[in-house]
Amino acid sequence: MLYFIAIVAPEAINNQVLEWKQYMLQTFHCRVALKSPAHITLIPPFQLPGTKHHELEEVLPEFAARQPRFPIQLKNFAAFKPRVIYVHVQPNTHLSGLQARLEAYLIQTDFPIKKEDRPYHPHVTIANRDLQAADFPIAWQHFQQRPYEASFVAHAISLLRHNGQTWEVANSFPLGN
Repeated sequence: MLYFIAIVAPEAINNQVLEWKQYMLQTFHCRVALKSPAHITLIPPFQLPGTKHHELEEVLPEFAARQPRFPIQLKNFAAFKPRVIYVHVQPNTHLSGLQARLEAYLIQTDFPIKKEDRPYHPHVTIANRDLQAADFPIAWQHFQQRPYEASFVAHAISLLRHNGQTWEVANSFPLGN
């Protein structure tokens, strides 16, 4: 099965992001981002044999309980041209530290994830690989000057599983106090 690990945004932020994803669907036929809740990826998608799923659900609560809760600030929009438009996550040492510790922990405990070569760039996706390069300038113009600010406290990490159609939260593991 296919999984990834993320911080899932609270419902109010998810609903706002969903509106933008719907706009991208209606205007540019972008569907891919609609297949997951609004989230900040910590560990990108990885294959996990069904037998290892239970092992992962045993180690994640222990890991999460040792991590502090922390605030996350979202501000405006950014892009990975010419395919991805996203809500910008303000730089955050707590978030980048959590991602690095989780990646190292999972590699150390023999879960089949690969060490990410690219620098960690947290974001909340609005449109990704199905945004056509020719449509990007128009879509980006729509978001580029639009102001947006929101914040929330990261209080859990979530394991998301692909069900063949969409990503669903399989389980969430509370961060410590």
